Amino acid sequence: MEHQTLDSLRKTILTAFPDLAGSTFALATAGWHSTAVDVDDRLIFKFPRHEIAEKALIKEASLLSAIRPNVSMAVPDLRLHNGPPLFSVHGKLKGEHLVTDDYVALTEPERRRLGRDLGQFYAELHRLDDGEIAAAGAGPVEQWQTVEAIRGKALPALPTDLGTLAAETVEAFERLGPDPHGSTYGFFDGHGWNMAFDHGERRLNGIYDFADSGIGPLHREFIYSNFISPDLTARIVETYEELTGRALDRQRIAVLTGMHRLSELAELVDDPEHAPTMLRSVETWAATMARVS
Repeated sequence: MEHQTLDSLRKTILTAFPDLAGSTFALATAGWHSTAVDVDDRLIFKFPRHEIAEKALIKEASLLSAIRPNVSMAVPDLRLHNGPPLFSVHGKLKGEHLVTDDYVALTEPERRRLGRDLGQFYAELHRLDDGEIAAAGAGPVEQWQTVEAIRGKALPALPTDLGTLAAETVEAFERLGPDPHGSTYGFFDGHGWNMAFDHGERRLNGIYDFADSGIGPLHREFIYSNFISPDLTARIVETYEELTGRALDRQRIAVLTGMHRLSELAELVDDPEHAPTMLRSVETWAATMARVS
């Protein structure tokens, strides 16, 4: 596809929306799949970077139309413009990313509210009818790297102290067996870079980027908030159990968290641009999560 510069994307947007000629345009993100443009801090336009991303955006719009009426949490009202080029537009969910330092700065009542809001979001999302959400385009979540690939690529890249913990984690993963709650449609991407957190009001205004959502093992849903804080994950799990009556296995969540970080490292260990980030991610996990046995 054509190289996506702010100028070229602005011209594309104005062709379809000439009333925005006097607006302010800014690049919001250039993620794995799409480049986003923020217009007047009011609208977000997403432009797929390749054919796979186009299919993901079409699926995301369909999924959100099924999700939005059934969850209390605000999610994007994604509308597609078929182009060419194909892109989407939605009203911006006001807020910024939520990272570890932001969470640490929250008061106890603010942390409690955030945990309850996210626990309720997952409980509502997991109640969606499997047939309806599959008809909207939901498929299996992306597979992680195999145990063999993790042992062969990720573990050799780690220093000795981390390598020991990682090897124990892989062994623990092999002992897990199937998820006791089976599979569900879920977000499976609930880290702080997909959250619109209002740092002034100190509350979560919404969640976005459902391109990686799908049907997968239920416990896997609860690993991504560990990018923010294990304390937040514990609060989410507590609320989720209260609302659904399901008992979750904290140790399974801890093991899956480690396997996810190791899988990402195995996938990108030969990529000089992204490998250092993946290695830091494993280091952070090792520093914040309890040892598995």
